Amino acid sequence: MSHQVLARKWRPRRFDQLVGQEHVVRALSNALDSGRLHHAYLFTGTRGVGKTTLARILAKCLNCEGGVTATPCGECAACREIDGGRFVDLIELDAASNTGVDNMREILENAQYAPTAGRYKVYIIDEVHMLSKNAFNAMLKTLEEPPGHVIFILATTDPQKVPVTVLSRCLQFNLKQMPPGHVASHLENVLTAEQVPFEAGALGLLARAAAGSMRDALSLTDQAIAHGGGQVREADTRAMLGVIDQDYLLPLLDALADGDGPGLMREADALAERGFSFDAALQDLAGLLHRIALAQGVPEAVAEDEPARDRLFDLAGRLDPETVQLHYQIATLGRRDLEWAPDEYAGFTMTLLRMLAFRPDDTGPANRADTPSASTAPARRPGPAAQPAAPIPTRAQAANEPITAEPARPEARPVAADLDWRTLAESLPGLVRQLALHCELAGHDGRVLRLRLPEGQKALLASLGEKLRTALNERLGGGIRVDIELTADTDASPAAARARERAARQQEAEREIHDDPFVRALVRECDATVTHIRPREAAGG
Repeated sequence: MSHQVLARKWRPRRFDQLVGQEHVVRALSNALDSGRLHHAYLFTGTRGVGKTTLARILAKCLNCEGGVTATPCGECAACREIDGGRFVDLIELDAASNTGVDNMREILENAQYAPTAGRYKVYIIDEVHMLSKNAFNAMLKTLEEPPGHVIFILATTDPQKVPVTVLSRCLQFNLKQMPPGHVASHLENVLTAEQVPFEAGALGLLARAAAGSMRDALSLTDQAIAHGGGQVREADTRAMLGVIDQDYLLPLLDALADGDGPGLMREADALAERGFSFDAALQDLAGLLHRIALAQGVPEAVAEDEPARDRLFDLAGRLDPETVQLHYQIATLGRRDLEWAPDEYAGFTMTLLRMLAFRPDDTGPANRADTPSASTAPARRPGPAAQPAAPIPTRAQAANEPITAEPARPEARPVAADLDWRTLAESLPGLVRQLALHCELAGHDGRVLRLRLPEGQKALLASLGEKLRTALNERLGGGIRVDIELTADTDASPAAARARERAARQQEAEREIHDDPFVRALVRECDATVTHIRPREAAGG
């Protein structure tokens, strides 16, 4: 029996089988069901997202023997022949290899004749941006005055190269790249149906490697099955893709956060011994830094099932946001410059050393130029005298005990009775502000400030509890003890209040849009669809 590759075997044949393009499917289905057909469609998007597949499904919808419909039967002669690539009235042209005006003129001359077997003659022109200027001009005449039995479906990965005169005569749809979660879910369905054993971690690796292309994801899955001897295992897939395990990259960031030059080089040597690609290492390192930046600026955007989530939040508390941004830039530039390095190892380690050299100023004997450690770590400019920091609570303490911050100064100033907690929390800097915004003010008695924090935010507390105490003492004048108690949930925190305000603004914006007479007229008379409503920014940002 001949084997059929997954990308062809699992190519969608109906709208409801398409993954991740619901916005396009909805618009086309509404147009087909209401009989509002256009003579020219333009599908844009990166490779492998379904442009040609969508065009073939649309051709079936137009020529199904049951009538023009968004749900072709798939059983009639027209549907079967289109699926098999044998339908005489479906003409597919690859513009990349047929760029000349003569090819286009031949097609357009034949377009004048009525369909032989179907209802419409459908012309699918792939990579239409590759046509010559003269070929576009020849097409333009037909697009201006098309025969009633002809429908053009153009597809391109580069719509910027399509002349505006052509764009203006087409109904344009942009197909989105598929998120890794959608891709992994589809791969799980495919492998389950194919009865191929798999590990969930391997599907995540394949989904990320596909970079939004479902076709690439299925092709890589075929390769992974062959590489794994009929199974898709995470270790085999990682080796096939040359992907570096995050467990090997996190120690690099630990060493950077600690300013540990020798440790940094040891980790780099360990990667070299495992034979990993240094280009992939810098790519994945930049990805880790991006997720750390998310944990710092928008912690709720970090998925609960994110691998090594606790480690990410720990690093988010140990690295300044500015340092994370700088490291990210160094990693991306280092990857770009890798081909110019004496060798890949030198380019990779030089990138790491550059990150180490641009760490924020530290103080202490370990960083002075007259100490033995100066030979392995860059000297630091003198900075302000460091204050002894209170010990950071362990994760067990953060999970089970309230965090009590001891007074930072011997002279205490009482907390004002009318303390505005939300204003105070919003005035704090950086990631500490995010932790404060999720805290609810439980009370204060002048010397002790009592806060409650939802259990779901305890990772933030473990790494930032001490920094929050320090920041609050600076704002309130010192001598304040801060108790933070973990609780099941709270709806009285500033973050919860902000969420309610955003929801209210969203509801008001949706009400205004749907009640607007002009919008209602567009929906009623032009079959328009309101797809996204965003409220105006509140005063003051």
